[in-house]
Amino acid sequence: MNNIFSNFPKKRTPLPPEFEAIYSKHYKENREGRSQASSLAQKMESWMHKKVAEDVKFDAHRSTLEIGAGTLNHLPYERQCGSYDIVEPFRSLYESSPHLDSIRNIFNDISNIPPTAKYERIISIATFEHICNLPEVVAKSGLLLTAEGELRIGIPSEGTILWRLGYTFTTGLEFRLKYNLNYDVLMKHEHVNTAQEIEDVLRYFFSKVESSFFGIAKHLSLYQFYACSKLRLDNCMNYLKGKIL
Repeated sequence: MNNIFSNFPKKRTPLPPEFEAIYSKHYKENREGRSQASSLAQKMESWMHKKVAEDVKFDAHRSTLEIGAGTLNHLPYERQCGSYDIVEPFRSLYESSPHLDSIRNIFNDISNIPPTAKYERIISIATFEHICNLPEVVAKSGLLLTAEGELRIGIPSEGTILWRLGYTFTTGLEFRLKYNLNYDVLMKHEHVNTAQEIEDVLRYFFSKVESSFFGIAKHLSLYQFYACSKLRLDNCMNYLKGKIL
């Protein structure tokens, strides 16, 4: 199992200058669903949001940390009564959100959260595929959970044929028509982790990992959901100390 860490931390592929020039503008427009393709993508992504929020349908009084909160577009799916903190380094994404008043604490990085902080649930939607130091983030997340806490994430099925076909003929096609650039270059820069790599990391740090998918099968799906509990505390501690068991 230790070989799953051999490629971490990942190194992000640099963007060519022509991509750098439009990156920030495109990223925000895409997250806000301003274009026809990104709006369709957000409708499809609602499956991930709904799966992540299923645990608070009948028990909303739970402390929550969201990793990669972006534009705060997950908040409408939550029955929010408990405390809600976020990790999001890009202030420009959330500063004009109508949901900002619902946030208790905002952290630029998970390392900025006091180790004494504890959450009953840590959630993330379409973020783990972007994180270069994913094992470190998952290990730190585990240490921030209460004894009965749960890590709940939704991810695209990166690395599968259906996912590639899905974005190629929607956002990819729109991107090429708008900028005359290959969307695969941007995706390679953004999505540094495959769905399988993410699952392997989750299973190393948690002994109970439940999953479901949006598609025909896991390898023929668009999105995947994971609910992780029963933390392997020693694995987390040893990884963060630089000693992989």
